[in-house]
Amino acid sequence: MSEYLRICRKCLLYEETEEAFREKLAGYLANLDDDDRVDQATYEARLTKCSECEHILNGMCRLCGCFVELRAAIKVRKCPDVERRW
Repeated sequence: MSEYLRICRKCLLYEETEEAFREKLAGYLANLDDDDRVDQATYEARLTKCSECEHILNGMCRLCGCFVELRAAIKVRKCPDVERRW
């Protein structure tokens, strides 16, 4: 049964300040390989669409649980909604 348990890496965010979390997010984005990252215009367009979505809560997508700023930056990722926004 334990093979089906997932470790939630987001559960300890309450222990961090918002500033520390933003720094980690920025660090992750800065370290993405250029081959894996979308261009800045695409990234901003994706975030604009996400910011207008009813499924977003505190920067997280309630459909898939991702942090939209991370998902939007990666080329191979898509909006998880049935009617994809991007």
